[in-house]
Amino acid sequence: MAKLKINYIDHKLHNDSPLIKYGMLVLTVFLICLFLPQQPRFEYEFQKGKVWNHENLISPYNFAINKTKEELDRDRQHILKTVQPIYNLQATVSKEQTDLFLTDIAEKWQSSQMDTIPSLDLQKYKQKGVEILEYVYRRGILSLNNRYQNKGEDAEKVSTTEANYNFTLIDNNVATQKNTADCFTIESAIEYAHNALQSDPSIVRKLWLEEVLQNYITVNFIFNESLTNKIEQTALSNISTTRGMVQKGELIAEKDKIINNDTYQKLESLRKVFEDEARISGDKTYVSLGQFLVVGLSMSLLMVFLFFFRKNIYNNNRLLAIIYIVIIGMLGAFSWAMHLRISSLYFIPYCGVPIIFRILFDTRVALNIHLLMVLITALFVPNSYDFVFLQFMSGLVAIYSIKTMVKREQFLISSLLILTTYIIGYIGLVLTRNGSFSSIYWADLLPFFVSVGLTLLAYPLIYAFEKLFGIVSDLTLMELTNSNSKLLRELSLKAPGTFQHSLQVANLAEAAIYKIGGNSLLVRAGALYHDIGKIVNPLYFIENQKTGINPHKELTSEQSAQIIISHVLKGIDIAKRHQLPEVIIDFIRTHHGTTRVDYFYNEFITNNPDKLVDETLFHYPGPIPFSKETAVLMLADSVEAAARSLKEPTKDSISNLVDKIVDYKLVQKQFSKANITMKDISDVSSIFKNMLMSIYHVRIDYETSKRKDNPA
Repeated sequence: MAKLKINYIDHKLHNDSPLIKYGMLVLTVFLICLFLPQQPRFEYEFQKGKVWNHENLISPYNFAINKTKEELDRDRQHILKTVQPIYNLQATVSKEQTDLFLTDIAEKWQSSQMDTIPSLDLQKYKQKGVEILEYVYRRGILSLNNRYQNKGEDAEKVSTTEANYNFTLIDNNVATQKNTADCFTIESAIEYAHNALQSDPSIVRKLWLEEVLQNYITVNFIFNESLTNKIEQTALSNISTTRGMVQKGELIAEKDKIINNDTYQKLESLRKVFEDEARISGDKTYVSLGQFLVVGLSMSLLMVFLFFFRKNIYNNNRLLAIIYIVIIGMLGAFSWAMHLRISSLYFIPYCGVPIIFRILFDTRVALNIHLLMVLITALFVPNSYDFVFLQFMSGLVAIYSIKTMVKREQFLISSLLILTTYIIGYIGLVLTRNGSFSSIYWADLLPFFVSVGLTLLAYPLIYAFEKLFGIVSDLTLMELTNSNSKLLRELSLKAPGTFQHSLQVANLAEAAIYKIGGNSLLVRAGALYHDIGKIVNPLYFIENQKTGINPHKELTSEQSAQIIISHVLKGIDIAKRHQLPEVIIDFIRTHHGTTRVDYFYNEFITNNPDKLVDETLFHYPGPIPFSKETAVLMLADSVEAAARSLKEPTKDSISNLVDKIVDYKLVQKQFSKANITMKDISDVSSIFKNMLMSIYHVRIDYETSKRKDNPA
């Protein structure tokens, strides 16, 4: 059922301007067409692994076959393996380190008291050290780069740390090809120095000289990362994105044959060429006309749906404006994403649309609009079947997962369910098409995570729409039904009897509306606040009179009636001061309709038999209920209040009481403007009877019931 989330008083007797209504429709269609890509669409739909259901497709012109993603990845990997890293020779390092060695060794020789040993010759140690340093720097010292070790020629034969690779050494702008096996690392240079000293019998203090030399062994082949990356990027940019050609007149796809990998790639290449050609040579006037017809038809069908099934939305231009704004916003985001050529259109949070409309309106409205949006966008996306399937399935889950909004944690649960649907649907489509888990690109799941994360932005948008357009969502109703709210706490303190009465009415009305269909959360909120006006003069209402003192004894019948009636007007005033939504105030206005305060009216007639009576003094101002929810509340309020006066509640007395009240409301024509049927009223009566018997612990005569069921 359509949810009542607008102020019916303002528009229930008349429609908003048709000129504005249809003007907004035309403007929406125009803006959508303006946003959408202005190019013809490839006419064929196809899927890898499926049958080609069209006639034989002959190539209309020559075109190149685009490489697949896998082929491009392989080419990139191959190119990267062929690119050699660049190193620069730091020629001054050798001389600098050798000079430092010669300068420092004399000082270290003295500090180590080597000069006190006659058999040791400092000059010989200097000469040996210089010889070692010049050799290792001549061969070169570098740091191995793991990135290139992993793709080196010997990477599969030896460990990563030992793998060698070729590189280019630049010395004064002269490039030389080298291999790391011909060079030293710092570790291998120190090892060379150790071995060289060990093999020289003239060096007595080998360990001492080795420790000295270690301080002057450093890298002189420096890795040039920026130049290496530049060469790699240049090489990658030169990779051909195509392989082979399809000649004009060549058969591309044969009717009733399976679309294999090769055919699929040819079809994809043809589609891209077609779209590129159309972008250049296509007649945009006809494209725009076609888009206008398609979008206009879709939006018109949406209006037809609203006219037949959601008159309250169709007749309210504010609500139509919300629908148009969300549709334009989402299709605008889609067009923007297409223009930017983002890697995946699944980054766009399409499920935000059904969530917004499900919470602001109802399931059927959300479902219709979501389907419309998906079908329009599917005209412009590749693999449109996949797109429609994934978006429609996830949209259904989004709508179903928030069918009854009672806790905010349902937002998170809904998001997780949407994400799960995306993942299952994506994996299922890939397996259906390729029949292999190896063909699943797990990185393609990332857009779904981003999309679901962005979908959570729907909830602050809902709040913004509520404030801007004066509507009430289930989220707000949840907050209003919290008995700890300021106004309900005040009611419980100043008029505790009325508060208990409101709780019982809420329970009755909620159970009834759930049975006959309607917004149970709305009717509960309306029930809790319907008697809020009794805060002003609580003791004048019998449910709050606990001391036995009745202040009406000091008043005339007219005065008493006016005080009783005034709780409606005072309630409206209090609700407005506390900024309650108009949809809640409608329950305050209508819960007595235009009925009469019979007790004081009859009292006046009895006490003044010869006096003319002004009946307007004893009638509530109305209006009468104009929705199923407000009608149910009126019945629940009257039934609950009357049931309290029963001295000995029994099954028959409760049943007769409910029937009497229902008949009275019908005679008074209180439901003539409410969309409630006699079948609904009968169901509501049955629920009230059962609940009241449960509340007052009425026992059913099982033996009598048994005899009636089995007369024999």
